[in-house]
Amino acid sequence: MNHALRQQAAPAAPRAVATPGEARELADGLMKVMNDLLAIIDQETALVRAGRIREAIKLEAPKADISKRYITMISLLKISQTYLAGTTPDLLQALRKHHDVFRAMLQVNLTVLATAHAVSEGIVRGVNAEMQRRNIPQTYTAAGRQAQPGRANMTPLVMSRSL
Repeated sequence: MNHALRQQAAPAAPRAVATPGEARELADGLMKVMNDLLAIIDQETALVRAGRIREAIKLEAPKADISKRYITMISLLKISQTYLAGTTPDLLQALRKHHDVFRAMLQVNLTVLATAHAVSEGIVRGVNAEMQRRNIPQTYTAAGRQAQPGRANMTPLVMSRSL
């Protein structure tokens, strides 16, 4: 019975476009999805650059939704590529150019996110190092050298990842 439910819930396989009208609809739909995704990514990038991480996190659900639509459209484009190349090569070329711009914009977003990650990691490491330095007793050995701290003096930094 479980197998029957899974089979019923499985989405239908996308069908390749077969007419110039369907090709135009596919191209328009894909460009709209890319533009929608770029709009939300631009918004996320601006929020992260401004340090407003909590607000940027709220964009996760709509971004995931649009990303799923993008993946569906790309899958449809892949199975329709032969038809598009044969009947509407100019449309396929326009899609490729639009996709190149799309990828460049995604790269900017990834760079901003990587920078924010590196900065936050540096801050956490700095706070941890300062806490460790303060927890280490300032004692000296009989020879007058500073004593090396034992493991008991090293307390890990504990933090919550949920905002």
